[in-house]
Amino acid sequence: MSNTASTAFFVPVVIGLANRAKISPSKLLLPLAFSSILTSSVTLISTSTNIVVSGLMQRYQMKPMGMFELAPVGIPIAIVGLIYMVFASRRWLRDRTNAEDEPLFGLRPYMTEVLILPDSSLVGKTLAESKLGNELDLMVVRIARGKSRYLAPRGDMRIQAEDVILVEGPTKEILKIKDTAGIEIRPDVELADPTVPETELGLVEVILLPKSPLIGRTLKGIGFRERYGLQVLGLNRHGQIVREKMSQVALHLGDILLIQGSRSNIGALSEDNTFRIIGALDEKRPNIKRAPYALAIFVIAMGLATFKVVSFPVAVILGAVAAFLTRCITPDEAYREIEWKAVILIACMLAFGAAMEQTGTAKYLASLIVKGAGHLGPTWLLSGFFALTVLLTQPMSNQAAAVVVLPVAVQTASQLGLNPRCFAMMIAVAASCSYLTPLEPSCLMVYGPGRYRFLDFLKIGSILTVLIYVIAIVLVPRVWPVRLN
Repeated sequence: MSNTASTAFFVPVVIGLANRAKISPSKLLLPLAFSSILTSSVTLISTSTNIVVSGLMQRYQMKPMGMFELAPVGIPIAIVGLIYMVFASRRWLRDRTNAEDEPLFGLRPYMTEVLILPDSSLVGKTLAESKLGNELDLMVVRIARGKSRYLAPRGDMRIQAEDVILVEGPTKEILKIKDTAGIEIRPDVELADPTVPETELGLVEVILLPKSPLIGRTLKGIGFRERYGLQVLGLNRHGQIVREKMSQVALHLGDILLIQGSRSNIGALSEDNTFRIIGALDEKRPNIKRAPYALAIFVIAMGLATFKVVSFPVAVILGAVAAFLTRCITPDEAYREIEWKAVILIACMLAFGAAMEQTGTAKYLASLIVKGAGHLGPTWLLSGFFALTVLLTQPMSNQAAAVVVLPVAVQTASQLGLNPRCFAMMIAVAASCSYLTPLEPSCLMVYGPGRYRFLDFLKIGSILTVLIYVIAIVLVPRVWPVRLN
């Protein structure tokens, strides 16, 4: 599984365990995210970055990466990293939340807009008399009256028909509004699609990912309803109170939206890097009877690749065909699960790497490095490429960073008469060190629930990165000798 998928699976489990153990989820969630990334250097398929590096290695007349070739370095990294995370979580992670008040997925507070209908029993009552807080457990944040009047809530303020009340509350309380006569969730009233049967409606929580086109824009400005065929019922922003209308709020990285709509449209969100679905979505029941077949196919396919009976691509294709023949999955389901954006990104970056090679850019940059730092020795060169790769993984994807650095590193090794495979493996390890910022999707998923700060990732992640570097600089040249015989 990808580290993002495994993190999404375990986050609600970890929060539940924290509640039972009466400890802060912030002590556990960041270690969870980091742990899901730590094993990226154990096998070829632990991360797509390794597959990209393996493909580039063949371009430079090197053998492709073996299934467990990285394991001698990746396993020590995983063990040391896990031990470090146990220590760091105890000593350096602050208790920013209490186990009693940290909401589980589906129970976190959301901002939403409540519309008072003309026939509502609340018309003419004061806010205190409405008992929105007592009966529905909703906190009134602001009242919009007309198109331009925004009123601060007071207990003696009387409610009028067509008032739009901005409230904050957990999901289950917000949904209770639908059962209360005379008040409705405004997006549900104005944007509801009457053609979608109620049985086909789904309700999920999604988090905004880096590079999402929604970041910095409003729901109204981007035409959210028209673009995605979905409606936003609520907004959660890392514990902050949002006082503007939801449609006019500029969205931020890490915002969590409560979204309702047809299940087909919700399912399409998982194929779009705009969002990551983090709430449970009721899909059809899993085909448990086919699980043993799927497991056997996976083990056999990996075994064929590991023992080099066939090449890795052939083993994967055979496994896919076997999965179809045993009806573990249909071709349509398999097609929907392909992340086409990732495929296109990798293909484009491979083309970029080829362009660097064909135009001589990689050779030119390598000659500059050889001229300026070639006398420092292999250890310093490996260290420099490790640091450069780690820095590039922060603003760009891991695959892109590897594709940019690897051609230069290989050319540098070739010009100095060193082993280019050693440099390639060092870059593969470095490209998985996404610990310094919360921009990695796994880190972003725990950023809000753990109420972390940016410096938490820098503080904990920088030491972890140094530990990984020490292990890599010691083991990589020994597993893949840096000097050619």
